Amino acid sequence: MESLEKPEEAMRRELKEELGVRPRLLFVNTFPGEASWQKRKFAVLSHAFLADIGKKDIKLNNENGSYKFTTISRLDPRLVAFDSNRNIVRFIKAQFGKFDIEELRGLVRQLDPSAYVGEYALYHAILNGHIVSIRRRKKLVGMGWIFVRQTLLRKQAVIEDMVVDTKHRGRGIGRAILNELIHWAKKQGVEVIELTSGQHREVANHLYRSAGFVYHPTNHYLLKL
Repeated sequence: MESLEKPEEAMRRELKEELGVRPRLLFVNTFPGEASWQKRKFAVLSHAFLADIGKKDIKLNNENGSYKFTTISRLDPRLVAFDSNRNIVRFIKAQFGKFDIEELRGLVRQLDPSAYVGEYALYHAILNGHIVSIRRRKKLVGMGWIFVRQTLLRKQAVIEDMVVDTKHRGRGIGRAILNELIHWAKKQGVEVIELTSGQHREVANHLYRSAGFVYHPTNHYLLKL
């Protein structure tokens, strides 16, 4: 980092200088560790970001000869320098590696055929909320996402993207997901949980009412930007 430079500014500069890209950045977390220079050890604090490079053309500078993409599951902390960076890899594998993006997209399309889940959106959801997923014979058959928001009146949570595979409905999977989401919200000190459900989704609406949710008559507006 340069003098008076913030971590995000340093990351953007490094990506521009070394890869020739200006991607969206998503802050992950900070990871303490230890490094050494000239046989002297000192404490370090690594700031981890996810960079959404997308389909941008990468143009390496003279300091870098080549690059290679890999999947999260193939990341190996043992091949990474510095313990703080190894902890970053372990965190990423633990948080993001359990989701197969194509499998998740297929499930979400059962909720909304026009929906498309991007990797950036998935990782953002994981970092800024809690995703409950259920598998049967290693296949993703249900999921739900909840996130907390603080309003001027209360600390509340919102449940979104509740979906169960059509072949596995009626087996208690939706209720199990909902119970786990509610349990997580209680641990966060949430006062009220909010969700929306289409009137045509009779089974889902019955599930929410049976779990204690009360219908709140209000006008729900959307503004596409």
